[in-house]
Amino acid sequence: MELLYKSTRSADKTVTASYAILKGLAEDGGLFVPTAFPKLDVSIDQLAVMTYQEVAYEVMKLFLTDFTEEELKHCINSAYDQKFDTEVIAPLVKADGAYYLELFHGKTIAFKDMALSILPYLMTTAARKNNVKNEIVILTATSGDTGKAALTGFADVPGTKIIVFYPKDGVSPVQEKQMVTQKGDNTFVVGIHGNFDDAQTGVKKMFGCEELNRELNAAGYQFSSANSINIGRLVPQVVYYVYAYASLVHNGEIKNGDPINVDVPTGNFGNILAAYYARNMGVPIAKLICASNTNKVLYDFFATGTYDRNREFHVTTSPSMDILISSNLERLIYQIAGQDADKDTQLMKSLSETGVYEITPAMRDNLKDFYGNYATEEETAQAIHELYTKTGYVIDTHTAVAASVYKKYVADTKDTTPTVIASTASPFKFARSVMTAIKGDVSRYSEFELVDQLVATSGGKEPSAVTEIRTAPIRHTTVCDKTEMEATVKKFLGIH
Repeated sequence: MELLYKSTRSADKTVTASYAILKGLAEDGGLFVPTAFPKLDVSIDQLAVMTYQEVAYEVMKLFLTDFTEEELKHCINSAYDQKFDTEVIAPLVKADGAYYLELFHGKTIAFKDMALSILPYLMTTAARKNNVKNEIVILTATSGDTGKAALTGFADVPGTKIIVFYPKDGVSPVQEKQMVTQKGDNTFVVGIHGNFDDAQTGVKKMFGCEELNRELNAAGYQFSSANSINIGRLVPQVVYYVYAYASLVHNGEIKNGDPINVDVPTGNFGNILAAYYARNMGVPIAKLICASNTNKVLYDFFATGTYDRNREFHVTTSPSMDILISSNLERLIYQIAGQDADKDTQLMKSLSETGVYEITPAMRDNLKDFYGNYATEEETAQAIHELYTKTGYVIDTHTAVAASVYKKYVADTKDTTPTVIASTASPFKFARSVMTAIKGDVSRYSEFELVDQLVATSGGKEPSAVTEIRTAPIRHTTVCDKTEMEATVKKFLGIH
């Protein structure tokens, strides 16, 4: 049966999955959502003996119904190959009573690889299916990891260009070096004077600008997005939660049908939304634990029912979560409003105009399966230190936020349901913060000296993603003000 998509802000128009992937953002500024949640049509026991690639097909075929079996399997097998440093793609590691789902074994050592390895294949297939003749310009804002993963995925892909904006002083040294050394004649990287929310707002504005889109079309281009607002990013993320549950069954850690909790460090809300989608497909996920850092806009939302981005912005040691406008939350808002596009539009208008919206008591009742909390900088460092001291297992700062919040959740609820913690980045991506947490003051060491220390401390191997940037030349040096983003895009594309 064909599954169609519609915008969170209009009920009347439906589109195919391939069209939604190509567009990225709906014309009315809304996000594409499926008209219904498909249910898994193979049993967990069957999934438990499948490879990651096979599970990916069983999940994604239900969402991307206008892709043929051959097309979808080509996309999956092209994405999840030797680019990952482990055959299982997303291993589970048990440490201190929780299961860490390692999502950082791809080319750029962050969870964004899980979706951005496949998105270029989905997008070029979608372009063919929709007879698109224009060159696709991927326009993306990043808080650190999406940018590099998208650049790697789209580098030298025929018929595409990719432009990534990042906050110049708001990412880790390794994250920045990964982006500014990116190869590929079709890749462009720009640092902006501002934070991630400024970058994201600027990108959304360009998507919604009719005049700019007309100019692009006249020049033979059209925009699409690699951000988590693209449904082609979200669907592959659903896969690893299904795979994690099936793996726990396969490993004898739980029985088929037993509930699990999922704990996700999140800023833009895409990664935890994927777990919510997996739950709606039939995976027995009981609680969805939403872990925030000091930018705790999501924690406050779950605690009060009011979303308020009018607050101080904190630059933290978990920069990928330094976000005050959680774009993917709109998909959840639409769902808990009973798929009421008018209500969603009203709330998003309020957010745009005042920076605040408040959901109804009935909508709050639909959030009972979510638990929100946050970790301070001190608690994040403490979580890294404690887990390493107890078990020898080293986690990065984002995963540490989730580990800290998990401890708070258990203390608050006494719930000991088996819990999967999304481990979203390699500790090598944040070596300074991780080694500071483990050893104390390491300010006298360079970034790569700390990488060497981390190799010794963790007993692990330096990821090739880090080795490559040690000597890679810087290729991208453009920096602009947040008000100059559109002009910068036009310059790259030769539009005057």
